[in-house]
Amino acid sequence: MDHSLFPHSLEFGYIPLASLMTGPDTFDWAPLETLLTSVAARGHHTIFRIWLEYPGKTGGVPDFLTKSGVKITNWSGDSSAKERSLTPDYADERLVTALERFIAALGRRYDGDARIGYLTAGLLGSWGEWHTYPREDLFAPRATQRRVLDAYEKAFTKTPVLLRYPAGDNSQKLAPNAARPFGYHDDSFAWGTISASGREDESWFYLALLRAAGPAALEKWRTQPIGGEIRPEAWGSVFDEKPAHLMVQDFAECVRQTHVTWLMDSGMFRQSNPPERQRRAIEQVRRMGYDFFVRTADLTRDGNELLVKLTLLNQGVAPFYRDWPIEVAALNAEGKTIERWPVDWKLTGLLPHDDPREWQTRIAVGAKSRAGQTLALRVVNPLSNGQPLRFANATQDQHAAGWLSLGHIP
Repeated sequence: MDHSLFPHSLEFGYIPLASLMTGPDTFDWAPLETLLTSVAARGHHTIFRIWLEYPGKTGGVPDFLTKSGVKITNWSGDSSAKERSLTPDYADERLVTALERFIAALGRRYDGDARIGYLTAGLLGSWGEWHTYPREDLFAPRATQRRVLDAYEKAFTKTPVLLRYPAGDNSQKLAPNAARPFGYHDDSFAWGTISASGREDESWFYLALLRAAGPAALEKWRTQPIGGEIRPEAWGSVFDEKPAHLMVQDFAECVRQTHVTWLMDSGMFRQSNPPERQRRAIEQVRRMGYDFFVRTADLTRDGNELLVKLTLLNQGVAPFYRDWPIEVAALNAEGKTIERWPVDWKLTGLLPHDDPREWQTRIAVGAKSRAGQTLALRVVNPLSNGQPLRFANATQDQHAAGWLSLGHIP
């Protein structure tokens, strides 16, 4: 993967459970640490998934479970030896207990870790995608699903956890999840996302599943992040004006309807893309997630204090889901930070098309010492070398990288 081929701030990684869980209560976090450390060194956050079965691969189920007698079914959906799957018995109490213990340990160590952007639930099904198609008879029973969901809900209260499929109370295969505090990830994005015709063969499409799961699932994006993967058959070409494959759906419309915040497209990192595709991809990706614009900025001196009043709009398709610290600062003519003041403002919960959010604070600037300096605003990325959150204002980075210039201190 060539990280220079396309701008990004998130990276995705798979890890087999067997490499992390060495016994019923023993764990080796080195593989996950290696992933998180290497991604963070590039100033990026990690999204990761733990798997038990991955078509064409072995070594997902911990040895202590297979030695204890947990049944493994060796099968293939396409009669290809290299794509065989090794599916464990998801109803086996020894396996389910192990999953609960692993999730609890994972949460104790990594919930709220600044290096992690999102965690996809994984663990169950092919690629950790919560299905074993076409052998659905081998998939985890609803009782196992509920216990895994319960474990995640208890273990992770800070780091967002995302599920592959929305499910309401009427789902026949999946444990209900619409009312739980999890987001979703559509791993057939722009291929099986928009359900337009209502045909039965589109019932598995992401928007169709959302509607079937009910109002709580449809409104999930308001409080929980939505992500996923552009379908591999559509990698790269999804950004073309006329994608070659007829199944590729309109990217912008998929973004608008799903309120998606992040997506994977490995094809954009495997080889250089035509300039027009690159240009369109950058333009389209900017439609995802939040788009914050400071509409007004009033700076009024009151003796030795500065009264700061701002109004903020979200022009994007989704809110910002993490409470990163916010601060204002005085910058000199060279853009150097002279003094900083933390503020208690929050970005979370500001939805697209909401009325402007009003922020105000008073800061001590002295009688004359700060007059003429630039007051600037930034959201502090918890990664010290992380990419800054930028506002959609022309004065972003005007005087200092990562800072939004608000005006001169009177």
